[in-house]
Amino acid sequence: MSLLTFFALFGGTACLICSFMFAAWRVEQRTGNAGWIDAFWSFGTGAAAVLGSLASWIATANSRALLATALAALWSIRLGSHLAMRSSEVSDDPRYARLRREWGADASRQMLKFLQLQAVFGALLAMCVIVSARNPAPLFLAQDMLALLVIAVAIGGEALSDWQLRQFRKQPANRGRICDIGLWRYSRHPNYFFECMVWLAWPLFAVNTANGYHLGWLSLLAPVCMYWLLTRVSGIPPLEDVMLEKYGSRYRAYQSRTSAFFPLPPIQRKDSRA
Repeated sequence: MSLLTFFALFGGTACLICSFMFAAWRVEQRTGNAGWIDAFWSFGTGAAAVLGSLASWIATANSRALLATALAALWSIRLGSHLAMRSSEVSDDPRYARLRREWGADASRQMLKFLQLQAVFGALLAMCVIVSARNPAPLFLAQDMLALLVIAVAIGGEALSDWQLRQFRKQPANRGRICDIGLWRYSRHPNYFFECMVWLAWPLFAVNTANGYHLGWLSLLAPVCMYWLLTRVSGIPPLEDVMLEKYGSRYRAYQSRTSAFFPLPPIQRKDSRA
């Protein structure tokens, strides 16, 4: 893939996701429910990755591009559907609600800027999928099989953690309690961990040292960007603030015994409280 083709694909990808995020902003402004934002981002990023991978298949007739298309669609539909369902059941997303309060009278403009910034990162992630689809190496090499295993465990783990949290919240006896069962016993954000793991699979599909496919190394940005976003920007930090505000000392106790991101055995403390 030439640099001209790369930048053309990136431009088209960015425009598509920016359109999705503008629509997300309009929905948020009309309904007051920012929960839809993440669903729009998931569907928009997935659509860009799928269309770009299909274009790669048309250009190269490489079966790797079809596999990338299928995997990107699976990720997008699974995550986007879950987020859309969750958004339909709540009145707002507390993370974005907190941002609106901090922005005050300028909240509408700041929200639009913030969502367009998310679109840029979505475009970069989608390009990592497209770069993987353009890898000229034959399919089902050893690293491809490892990539399939990683992405299967990641999507399955994220779906399981989402299901466990949903089932926990359905029980009336758990109202007002912190979910610390299943995967949530080992990580305070197992869904974020497995989401990051999804993007770790794409460099395994893309990196190709045998054919001089240098663009494949770009895909290493996917897990790095996702890790940074989830642990430093829009994931863990604002959500932890919300949880501390809601649960106080009970959540601090949960923090003290449970890893924030990587699933690890809980720390046993004599004075810990549920």
